[in-house]
Amino acid sequence: MSIAAGETAVVDGVGKDLYIGGAWRPAAEGKRLPVYDPSTERELCSVADASPADGIAALDAAVAAQPSWAAYPPRERGEILRRSYELISERVDELALLMTLEMGKPLAESRGEVAYAADFFRWFAEEAVRIDGGYAVAPKGGGRFLVARQPVGPSILITPWNFPMAMGTRKIGPAIAAGCTSVIKPAAQTPLSMLALAGILAEAGLPDGVVNVVTTSDSGGVVEPMIRDGRARKLSFTGSTGVGRKLLEQCADQVLRTSMELGGNAPFIVFDDADVDAAVDGAMLAKLRNIGEACTAANRFYVQSGVAEEFTRKFAERMEAQPIGRGTEEGVVIGPLIDSAAVDKVTTLVDDAVERGAVVRTGGSTIDGTGHYYRPTVLTDIPADARIVSEEIFGPVAPISTFETEQEVLGRANNTPYGLVSYLYTGDFDRALRVSEALEAGMVGLNQGIVSNPAAPFGGIKHSGIGREGGTVGIDEFLETKYVAIGLREQP
Repeated sequence: MSIAAGETAVVDGVGKDLYIGGAWRPAAEGKRLPVYDPSTERELCSVADASPADGIAALDAAVAAQPSWAAYPPRERGEILRRSYELISERVDELALLMTLEMGKPLAESRGEVAYAADFFRWFAEEAVRIDGGYAVAPKGGGRFLVARQPVGPSILITPWNFPMAMGTRKIGPAIAAGCTSVIKPAAQTPLSMLALAGILAEAGLPDGVVNVVTTSDSGGVVEPMIRDGRARKLSFTGSTGVGRKLLEQCADQVLRTSMELGGNAPFIVFDDADVDAAVDGAMLAKLRNIGEACTAANRFYVQSGVAEEFTRKFAERMEAQPIGRGTEEGVVIGPLIDSAAVDKVTTLVDDAVERGAVVRTGGSTIDGTGHYYRPTVLTDIPADARIVSEEIFGPVAPISTFETEQEVLGRANNTPYGLVSYLYTGDFDRALRVSEALEAGMVGLNQGIVSNPAAPFGGIKHSGIGREGGTVGIDEFLETKYVAIGLREQP
């Protein structure tokens, strides 16, 4: 089968209506939402464009399914997740192609994300049977304490476009394992991966109404009525800090439990005593994973003066050599950005830095022709007031500054309202621990350029989020703790 034929087949094989109560249905108002290939700017297909009434219908289904799903045996919930993991693993190639078509990342990266997404289901399949509580004698004797963990209840899950499947399984996995039903709203740019996932969950035996998928071009209009309805008890959101703030305001009215993974401004620090080649390898991962369109992407590079020129030269050479093109083409490393707005943002940040005195070592421009492409870019001599220092880039651009002392770089690295992830390269063990502890971030990559792992707690501090996803604590976001006080009569 040719790539072109394969593209048509994977797009045609996905349900394109709303998935509510175990059934595919068109939007109530009949509207459709176009889905575009960012490498060609051509329309791939259209999906149902939900109205607020459709969102409430999805919430109705989740609420109706909640009691029976909460009572479902934990082992059976885990088995559904395990079967889903196996189905995703069997279909890596077709799911990866679907992802590349709607999001743009190269096929190799899409395959990696599909495997990463599947692993969340495998991880939480095992966690479903490990939900526990406690039993204790009251400190003064006589009474007993019984502690139970119960599902929070119907949950609203909102995922971004940059990791269209993994951000879904990272939320859906613990919700299913904990016994929570959900309404999930994927990003308008990349709905196909989530719709494919809905089909896989149904095939794995997930009961109707446990997971409902609503695609829409009116995210705020559809989500806010669900939040204010009062029946949803949990919101999990991955996206920008600005949108996160608005959602928190809406959730306050109903005192909804929230968890949020928001924006980042990750520093990447290289000390003189680091292995420079290893640091360059890590920088390539931290900067170019997902074409730089990741909240965990290294956003600011700080390199100690003794190795600054060597690191910059080697890094710029590697960045310049990366093949650019459509993600379906063999050997391509840099695909298109998601849309023209993303290109405009990266262009504006680079132009602002250059106008203020930054030097372009490589890249620094778009690519003529069809598609939303921006060249891998390395900048040096970054002015402190450049916007690129304080704003999330979300593209393949690396601004490099030098520093002299440990205290200096810690002050600069922590001088941001964000605190998702920081990266650190050093050969000094004492410094590694000292700096890791001092960095204001929820995660630290120590001598490695990637931190994401289903078995690890993912999340940030400050304006980068609330709560954690993944790891042994990821399921806690979907569980309430109930304490039962038991009075015992004395033995006659």
